[in-house]
Amino acid sequence: MSRAEIARVSGVSKPTVSQALAVLERAGLVREAGRTSGSKGPTAVLFALNPSAGHVVGVDVGRERVRAAVADLSGELLARADQRSRAQSAKALITQIGKVARQVSDQAGLAWSRVTVTVVGSPGVFSEDGDHPTLAHNLPGWGRAGVLDAVRAELGTHVRFDNDVNLAALGESRFGAARGVETFVYLHVGTGVGMGILLGGQLYRGATGAAGEVGYLPLAAGDLFDPKTRRRGALESAIGAAAIVRDARAAGLRGVTAAAEVLAAAREGDERALVVVRTLAERIGLALAATASVLDPALVVLGGGVGRNGDLLLEPVRRALASVSPIGPRIEVSELGADAELLGAVAMGLVVAEDRLFARAETKGSIAV
Repeated sequence: MSRAEIARVSGVSKPTVSQALAVLERAGLVREAGRTSGSKGPTAVLFALNPSAGHVVGVDVGRERVRAAVADLSGELLARADQRSRAQSAKALITQIGKVARQVSDQAGLAWSRVTVTVVGSPGVFSEDGDHPTLAHNLPGWGRAGVLDAVRAELGTHVRFDNDVNLAALGESRFGAARGVETFVYLHVGTGVGMGILLGGQLYRGATGAAGEVGYLPLAAGDLFDPKTRRRGALESAIGAAAIVRDARAAGLRGVTAAAEVLAAAREGDERALVVVRTLAERIGLALAATASVLDPALVVLGGGVGRNGDLLLEPVRRALASVSPIGPRIEVSELGADAELLGAVAMGLVVAEDRLFARAETKGSIAV
């Protein structure tokens, strides 16, 4: 963009824009990107963000895998890693987070000191003043007091934490199926069940960070008041991966140990597995009907290890929602697949990094706007 374009978009005077650009150039945050051409009159200098002025690391911590990626400020991925999770204890997991984060930095040829911010996503609810996530049942020890401080100490850099499904929603918003959509929800169905909510382009967390914990919706479970149902959540008990295995066994599919096996059997035409999938789609439709009545999203993105199987679920879920609710958001399958959470961590990191770098330049250069 030229100085004139920046002034026009921002509403700031040209002299102030020139002063700000000079400060940002000295700080290495912006650089000349050529000159205008093809118009009458003198050409103007074009400016662009300097992608190498900062770097972000995103880490996705799951029950089965720990993934990490490093990107420059343009969002280009420079390196990534994927490891089997060592989730037997919080201590082992924290050590692994530190190692995999530094691994991608090394692969990209970056000294760790050049990482501006690291964003760590995991299951659980993160409050602004908490020192550990709550409701993180799928990661042993992850809800222990002090775990977030231990991760900060391990990484030794500026760290942000957020729920992995929230990050998946951000990933789909910036890189995937929800590009250009300001109000939508991302429904994750996998080992756990959760929802990321964007309202007016902003991530909505609620008063305590628990917005989107739809696994606790009192739907589809046999006994809604069973204490076991309360611990895991009624909806998660009905549509999570463990529920799919349980329902498949009850339907006569002996020996299945994972939801993926049930889905594979359905693809092969096994009628028992197809019944399980139809029931699953109906339950997801109920959850989306409840969500649509409250939030009225323009779009629902289905994700997670189970939810992203659009060939089996997309049309049945659409039919189920239409059969129980007159409110019908568009429903699509995640474009990012298993990368949604990781790319969402990168997306959040880019926003935080830019804010930190520009604030630092403003302080040093006394930018006045």
